[in-house]
Amino acid sequence: MGNKKLGFGLMRLPQLESGEIDVEQVKKMVDLFLASGHTYFDTAYVYPGSEEAIRKALVERYPRDSYTLASKLMVMPTGIDEKKAKEEIKISLERTGAGYFDYYLVHAVQRSNYQKYEEYGIWDYVKELKEQGLIKHYGFSFHGDSELLEELLEKHPDVEFVQLQLNYADWENPGVQSRRNHEICRAHGKPVTVMEPVKGGILADPIDSVKKIFDAENSGMSYASWAVRFAASQEGILAVLSGMSSLAQMEDNLSYMTDFKPLDEHEMEVIAKAQEAIAKDQSIPCTACHYCTEGCPMDIPIPEIFAVENRKKGSPAFRTQREYMIVTAGRGKADDCIQCGQCEEACPQQLPIISLLEKCRALAEA
Repeated sequence: MGNKKLGFGLMRLPQLESGEIDVEQVKKMVDLFLASGHTYFDTAYVYPGSEEAIRKALVERYPRDSYTLASKLMVMPTGIDEKKAKEEIKISLERTGAGYFDYYLVHAVQRSNYQKYEEYGIWDYVKELKEQGLIKHYGFSFHGDSELLEELLEKHPDVEFVQLQLNYADWENPGVQSRRNHEICRAHGKPVTVMEPVKGGILADPIDSVKKIFDAENSGMSYASWAVRFAASQEGILAVLSGMSSLAQMEDNLSYMTDFKPLDEHEMEVIAKAQEAIAKDQSIPCTACHYCTEGCPMDIPIPEIFAVENRKKGSPAFRTQREYMIVTAGRGKADDCIQCGQCEEACPQQLPIISLLEKCRALAEA
């Protein structure tokens, strides 16, 4: 890939008012991305509508050898048996029409599900897929602790790359362990693809104390650029996946990643100040991936509730109760939680969701 380290993450694509993916806008984004020399696209079986959208916007419009496409196989702690898990690639290939995947990942491996991947024989299965020519390279995306990462890399030494959540906010976060996990991958000689470089958009619109730090530099660069460049500046990075949901976001990312320059010493000092400010913040660090809601028996919109709680803290004028009633209309509320724990098992951020929801119950009266 040379110096072109930006990857197009396809989890949060632009949407029409109907809620459907805006394929025409995605086409324009794809055109810009490829015209700038970038080639890495990242989708997954569990991203609603994403694989079909990239078929229309990319696969049907460009030669297969002009881009690289990644997809993923995911086993949640409950709900997917071995047969369904092994059928995911067939469905993904049908949705995308890609013929094969350049990169294929055992997805969202963490303490709550890693034994399922072993039990189902998924590691051997993806090697078989490679032998069949359905995938070119296989790896895994990881949301666990450093001890588990070390164990997996020792047990599966032929893994070709690892996808990590890596951003400046989580660099020393004990629940994510970005720095330590990156170091382990480097020690094992594994290239890294980066997910959540802007932490689900949180670092594209950071808290005010962080904005002031970056604004003081008068660089003219977006807040997102600091986060993406921080991730791309680390060693051994194959691609930094930015989940772009508008043409404007694509244009911004390309403005500094087409001719990428790593952060210099001064810029790293600025990042350190931002890290200190974030360490003092009490916001809920939810990235709105929605893995927690897919199996919620009470249909509680957990990320949306957390977003209301965070906005309440940041703005005294925020109409908290009204916004809370809007996001929970027709769905479960914070006090409907039965504490089954499936959300905490699924959460890539290792958040104590049950106790956080208890605190959010007061939003109904705020």
